[in-house]
Amino acid sequence: GQCVLTAPTAHMFNGLPDAEKQFDTGFKLKFFGDGIESELDVGGRKSYAVPMMEGDFIAEHSIGAVEGIAGGNFFMLAENQMAALAAAEVAVDAISEVEGVITPFPGGIVASGSKVGANNYSFMKATSNEKFSPSVKDKVEGSNVPADVNGIYEIVINGLDAKVISEAMLAGIKAAVQIPGMKKITAGNFGGNLGPHKFNLHDIVK
Repeated sequence: GQCVLTAPTAHMFNGLPDAEKQFDTGFKLKFFGDGIESELDVGGRKSYAVPMMEGDFIAEHSIGAVEGIAGGNFFMLAENQMAALAAAEVAVDAISEVEGVITPFPGGIVASGSKVGANNYSFMKATSNEKFSPSVKDKVEGSNVPADVNGIYEIVINGLDAKVISEAMLAGIKAAVQIPGMKKITAGNFGGNLGPHKFNLHDIVK
């Protein structure tokens, strides 16, 4: 509800109608209409129209779910924040053309790249990745931020399988490196702590 329902111009339809597991998410979201919602047929799909400020939000009754892979990622390092953001935006556009993947963060882009755990706060499960934070590159021992880099964004990709995630990463990287001011592409390496799948950039782009 706080994601798709609040996103401007967004509607929700079932991309996995044949999946064994189905959730009645659209049915539950319709109650946001507080009695002024209506049921309708969209291309043979049972859906609901929820009147809102911008117009009607359309949601299909159910959405399917299957097991996939989460966490494919790459970083775009650029000479400034504007160049890094432009690279991230064109990368997300390119990735959106690949079937079977999503970029789950706002606008598809991660501004707050994180590391597993914390150096100083034991109660935190994830904290800022200081080694990729440009503003403290001169203060952090072992910083991974080059001297000519002042802006970094991350893209995280979830997908149905490793093949489509690799395809999406390649599409995004190819788009990002076309932006003037781009300096480097790298990726987060979590040492296998976040799951068994690893996406080696050298293998993907060769």
